Amino acid sequence: MKLSDILKKPLITEKTSVLNTQGRYVFAVDRQSTKKEIKNAVEKNFKVKVIGVQTIGVKGKKRRSLRTRKQTAQADWKKAIVSLKQGDKIDLFETGA
Repeated sequence: MKLSDILKKPLITEKTSVLNTQGRYVFAVDRQSTKKEIKNAVEKNFKVKVIGVQTIGVKGKKRRSLRTRKQTAQADWKKAIVSLKQGDKIDLFETGA
C-alpha cells in the first residue's frame, strides 16, 4: 500500500483541536492499514517522530431520503489518533489562534 493511500484526510473538529494542544493528531485512514503503516506514513509525510498510534473503527451512519424514504448507509471508516514526540507538531493543524 502506498503512503498516500494510507492517510485519507486530517479530522479537524473542536475535540481534535483540544488533542492537538497535547501533541495528538487525528486522521481518517484506510480501513486495511495497520498501526505500523500509519506510523510510517505520518513520519514520512510530516517529518515528525511518532510515539504511539490508536485506531478506532467507526460505523457509517444511516441516512434516509426524504423523497423516496429509502434508507442508505454511509461506508464504515477508520480513524487514527497519532501521538507525537514532545516538541514535534504538524503545521497542517495549526490555526494560528
